[in-house]
Amino acid sequence: MIGMSFDSEIEMYNYYREYGKRKGFPVMRRSSSKGIDGMIRHVSYVCGRSGATRSKSSNPLRPQPNAKIGCNAKLGGGLEEDGKWRIRVLNIEHNHTLLTLTKSKFFRCNRSLSSYAKKKLDVNDRAGIRLSQNYQSLVIEAGGHENVTFTEKDCRNHIQKERRLRLGDEDAAALQNYFMRVQSEDNRFFFSMQVDEEGRLKNVFWAESRNKEAYKEFGDVVTFDTTYLTNKYDMPFAPFVGVNHHGHSILFGCGLISHEDVETFTWLFRTCLACMSNSTPIGIITNQDKAMKIVIAAIFPNTRHRWCLWHILKKILDKLGGYKQYRDISDMLHCAVYDSQSPAKFEEIWHRMIVEYDLGGNDWLHGLYNERHHWVPCYMKDSFWAGMSTTQRSESMNAFFDGYVNSKTVLKQFVEQYSSALKSKVQKEVEEDARCLSQQMPCVTSYEMEKQVRDVYTILKFQEFQKELTANMYCEYVNSMVCEHIVREDVKIGEFKKRIFFEVHFEKDKGEISCSCSMFQFKGILCRHAIYVMIHNDSEVLPEKYILRRWRKDVWRCHSRVKTSHELHGCTDEEKRYEKMCVRFAEVANVAARNIEDVRRDLPEPIQCEGNNAGFSGQGSCSNSMGISTNATEGVRDPEVRRRKGRPPCQRKKSTMSTKPKKNSTRSDAEDGHADNILSSQVSVVTPQGSNIATVSEAIFLSFFLIRT
Repeated sequence: MIGMSFDSEIEMYNYYREYGKRKGFPVMRRSSSKGIDGMIRHVSYVCGRSGATRSKSSNPLRPQPNAKIGCNAKLGGGLEEDGKWRIRVLNIEHNHTLLTLTKSKFFRCNRSLSSYAKKKLDVNDRAGIRLSQNYQSLVIEAGGHENVTFTEKDCRNHIQKERRLRLGDEDAAALQNYFMRVQSEDNRFFFSMQVDEEGRLKNVFWAESRNKEAYKEFGDVVTFDTTYLTNKYDMPFAPFVGVNHHGHSILFGCGLISHEDVETFTWLFRTCLACMSNSTPIGIITNQDKAMKIVIAAIFPNTRHRWCLWHILKKILDKLGGYKQYRDISDMLHCAVYDSQSPAKFEEIWHRMIVEYDLGGNDWLHGLYNERHHWVPCYMKDSFWAGMSTTQRSESMNAFFDGYVNSKTVLKQFVEQYSSALKSKVQKEVEEDARCLSQQMPCVTSYEMEKQVRDVYTILKFQEFQKELTANMYCEYVNSMVCEHIVREDVKIGEFKKRIFFEVHFEKDKGEISCSCSMFQFKGILCRHAIYVMIHNDSEVLPEKYILRRWRKDVWRCHSRVKTSHELHGCTDEEKRYEKMCVRFAEVANVAARNIEDVRRDLPEPIQCEGNNAGFSGQGSCSNSMGISTNATEGVRDPEVRRRKGRPPCQRKKSTMSTKPKKNSTRSDAEDGHADNILSSQVSVVTPQGSNIATVSEAIFLSFFLIRT
């Protein structure tokens, strides 16, 4: 309020910044003025969304999001005669949506890197630790993303998370103990483990409560893949993945399986279905595995099953590379797949390819043709895929776990690495939500449909629509007959251009529009050809049916309010105190380092604590906070090591050794998750029994302070 006083300008700014953080708006310094003595006498602070929108992009058709929206909220203060700073001008009214505290922390004014964080990042970087692992270590040390004052973008770092489960030596038992501990703290967490007659682990499936809620929102289309990575037991990793409202991959649940056969897939899909309250997806995308096809048809009879086009086309070289005219065959095959807007056109190009290059005896092509309804785009136009193209699907699957999960790790470490990947994905979604609510993309046209989509869609999806809207400049009307329209587009392929014709059906009175390219069916975004026809027919507002809930930023989604398991459980109280002490001692060290010789001379001799062991043995039993003993899981034995499909391991190793140079051993150890040397070199703090941890820390801090002064 006007008249509030502060001891300094900095104190007034910090107060207003904290107020803005809690209310949900950014704060920035607008102006200041000095007196005759050269001291600052007046300052003004404004909402970070004040001012006019100005595009900084060199390409006006590819603008960048801008936070400026002309907000008039501000605070002005001045230095009084009594030496106090007082608020003189105040406007607390905003013309935009205010964010919650969990999102307002991402404003630039609320983000900062402490000297301790900077030093640790530097040390880890010099040690050869990957940058992605650097950031994650600071997050773990702070107790979670909600406790750090910076983002991944600020420090450009992620670091390795090397927290051990400390649940026992046996992988299977440790895995079950971990799941039981998570479930005791979150009864919505789901897991199921299948064992054989000898008590060995066969298959396991688990899903976070947040993942289950996300499935309700985005589970209409699911992708399933077992080809990404395995662990030391050669158990394929089987994640169920979808796409969220930003177009990012989102995990629904995942499993580790012993075989890729009908029996195993039946157990996995039935378990997943039970976890998701027997709600089946509209569509599911997989590879060409025959066992998968049989099981999906039996368990999901009403679900449209499609094959991943990316997986199919990447086999062309292997299957057809021996032909003399391979290049021409490959070009015609791609033409049949991508340029065919109708089944008739596909049939024409396919048969011409078979006859012209004498491919009638190729079993691989023959099998693909018989199953064309599973993978050829023009045969799948009745399917609504809600934004999951096949290429995007395969890329997002790899991107989901790259940098977090090693393919040859033990089970308990694998789940820990998986948790680290999940945390990163959740954090990125929260950051993107905050960006969408605090920034706004400028329009590049005067069409009402652009503003209509901008106001409700997330930034990334609006940019996709904006790209289609601006690209209609390459389209031209060819013919029109009542509701049927022919549109020509000039498409550039490399250095060449070609003209492609599209059929657009538009009924203005009913608000119905469709295009032969079927982009809306595949990506949930209207194509440039449909937009061109609408504008040509003086229809500048999209019908509501083409504004999908899936891409909206103004929709409340249940999964965003659900905590993940890694947020519900963490270190013990002793470990949390230890981490806080390390941060405090680092601050003391910064002070002491300025006059190190005096500190060394006055420091007392180190205290020797007998009978204490600073290491962790991993033996014996332990119980979690709910009192559930981990001894109950000792009956679960590790799975048998099996060899799966593909080349024998010896040949894979030979191929790797002959083609790749040996990596630096220090870097390899860090990347493969072997942090024993690093952990053993860390200093352990032993607290005497019965002592008060706060009193001890205060006494030590006071001692250093007295020595320094």
